[in-house]
Amino acid sequence: MDILTLNKISKIGLKEFDSNYNILEECANPDGIIVRSASMHEYDFSEKTLAVARAGAGVNNIPIPVCTEKGVVVFNTPGANANAVKELVVCGLMVSSRKVMAAYDWCKGLKGEGENVGKLVEKGKSQFAGPEISGKTLGLIGLGAIGRLVADAAISLGMKVVGFDAFLSDEAKSLLNSQVELVGSVDEIYENSDYISLHIPATAETKGSINAESISKMKDGVRILNFARGELVNSQELLGALESGKVSCYVTDFPTDDVIGAENVVALPHLGASTPESEENCAYMAAVQMKDFLEKGNIKNSVNFPNVSVDGEGERVAVIHKESLNIMNDILGAFTSNGIEMSGFASKSKGEYAYTLVVAEKVTDAVIAKINEIDSIIRVRKI
Repeated sequence: MDILTLNKISKIGLKEFDSNYNILEECANPDGIIVRSASMHEYDFSEKTLAVARAGAGVNNIPIPVCTEKGVVVFNTPGANANAVKELVVCGLMVSSRKVMAAYDWCKGLKGEGENVGKLVEKGKSQFAGPEISGKTLGLIGLGAIGRLVADAAISLGMKVVGFDAFLSDEAKSLLNSQVELVGSVDEIYENSDYISLHIPATAETKGSINAESISKMKDGVRILNFARGELVNSQELLGALESGKVSCYVTDFPTDDVIGAENVVALPHLGASTPESEENCAYMAAVQMKDFLEKGNIKNSVNFPNVSVDGEGERVAVIHKESLNIMNDILGAFTSNGIEMSGFASKSKGEYAYTLVVAEKVTDAVIAKINEIDSIIRVRKI
């Protein structure tokens, strides 16, 4: 099988592919694609391409609707870079309070002052005074893999942590530190937090959610950290709040032309996952998920199709289809009508699309042909 890499991918991940795979930097008809940040919105997908694995969490660079319509499964690697981002968020908490960046720049200006440096330091340091984070309240909007780790770190540093997540599952809730106070609305985060850290995706509902209206509900002097997505913040309205003093500091990992160089803004060049450990973790996770899908049809951590896996030995048939009435009876009927006994079966839907995986001792061409005749079928693959 041919695997196309659209970015430099860690060898830790690529070595998961054995001699049955060709790892290529150029390929017109790959079976799978591994990508980090390269934009795929103009990419011409081959009929042969079965899957795209994003070595990271965000998939804004991948045309998800196009992939779904073509039956291309898109994977991401949630949690693989969580520790790297968490550490940078902790750094952001510090620099938002103690004016470290401004102090650093000012101190560089003392070069050449010789013996006067000590006196100038003592005279000028007061302008960079800032509060300690211990005892303050951190509001977390989003309590997934990253938010959960940030909560743990902040609690260990003496902060009170309140959190809101509209989609928090029971499993995710059970993993939270017991000291995290869950609140029922994002407004409660705004009203009670000295620091607010964003850990949610950019969707139609969340884009621009940090704006003049939401900021007006926040404490005076609030500090906002955005290591999630730049689109979450209306930068022009935030700059107005910084100018008025309503917001004391904005730390972002998504610089834009208007915020770069603005007073009380710390803009970083998207460093969240830029650690060798994170890149290795993401590449490894992407490769393992891709390989499991190509070889066994199992899906885990797909953003456009449901998680489906089946144990057992035998031949496998992977069916990507639209969800419709009686389609499961039609798929299973293709086996029974041909006298094929199934040893494993699983099917789930995600929105209007679904994925079915069947294991049988022997799968004939007649079964595949019968499934292909069914309405709503997008792709059928015998493994």
